[in-house]
Order: sequence, then C-alpha cells, then structure tokens
Amino acid sequence: MADAATIAARYLASWNETDPERRRALLADLWTETGTYADPLMRGTGPEEIDRLIAAVQDRFPGHRFVLAGRPDGFGAPAESFVRFSWALGPEGGASLVEGTDVALVQGGRLSRVIGFLDKSPLDKTPADP
Repeated sequence: MADAATIAARYLASWNETDPERRRALLADLWTETGTYADPLMRGTGPEEIDRLIAAVQDRFPGHRFVLAGRPDGFGAPAESFVRFSWALGPEGGASLVEGTDVALVQGGRLSRVIGFLDKSPLDKTPADP
C-alpha cells in the first residue's frame, strides 16, 4: 500500500499550492486522468477540473492553509488501497474555519477517487448561532 501519510501530505500540498503551474504539475503526478473528487459542496473529474475546484477554494479563503489533523491511516495492497485522513483549513496560526475527513481510493500509487466529508464548515451556522 502507498504510505497513507505520504499520500495525505501530497494531497494537502496540492490544495495549498497557489502557483497554478506548480499545482497542475502536482495534480498530474498525484491523480489518475479520470480521478474524481466529491464533497457536499463540489465535485470534479480529472486533474483539470480538480485544479479549478482548488483555485475556487483558494479564492474564497485567501491566505488560508490546509493542515493535517491527526494521523492518516489506510489499508490495502499496492495495486489498490484506501487512505483516510482529516484536515483543517484556516489562517496560519489561527483557528480553523473548515475541517473535514477525506477517504481516498489509491490505484497504482495515484488517487483515483476522493470523497470528502465536512466536519466543520461556516455553512453549519444558522442566523441564530453566535
């Protein structure tokens, strides 16, 4: 199995990369051509669409960074494995604004599917929340 910590670190590095050319190179290396990403707010197929999703998140949360929360884990064989990890998004040195847990299907060392779950989101607040 691909090392879960390495996969999670490479994945978060792609979400943190603000240079479009470097980010596209990271995505091309990390994802299969038909890889899919889906969470409750967005979805995309292939590195190009995933790149646009990342750019949109960076536009919405300028200056924020994704950090690993806890220890990634996984199971499976080198040909196909699963990785699970949690993350937080917030300003450097500040409280997280968004938190989530992602589950990835890794095939041949590359991501072929990531399903994201939002554990904490600014959308969770209702007008009555403080």
